[in-house]
Amino acid sequence: MTAKKAVLQLSVHDERIRKKAFVTVSRSQGVTSITMEDKTGKMTVVGEVDTPVLVMKLRKLCNAEIVSVEVVKPPEKKPEPAKPAPAKPDTAKPAEIVAFPVTHMNYPYQYHSSFANSHYQPYGNSRVVVEEPNTCVLM
Repeated sequence: MTAKKAVLQLSVHDERIRKKAFVTVSRSQGVTSITMEDKTGKMTVVGEVDTPVLVMKLRKLCNAEIVSVEVVKPPEKKPEPAKPAPAKPDTAKPAEIVAFPVTHMNYPYQYHSSFANSHYQPYGNSRVVVEEPNTCVLM
């Protein structure tokens, strides 16, 4: 789709409905900008949006009609003049690249694959043996 500028006429008499209309239009896919004139009730929507679908969504809130739809031409980009590269002195050293080795100790809370197969049981099956004959053991 190409970018379009759609002007819609809305009959909004309440601030709450006006806000709902803005939310409905802003949630539509492809909307670039929204403007609304409060006195005339005209909403201008710019972007790659399907205008009839947008009007059907707005009609659930208020009376909405299409006033005009125009194709927006992208602004022409002027070619920038080439900037001359800064002169490098002949005695300059080449840039040094410093690499730090990344090990699992650099990030102590990061997931490490060696923990994937470990079967650590903090409370395993253990038995307490006491040599006194009158002691009761609960398991």
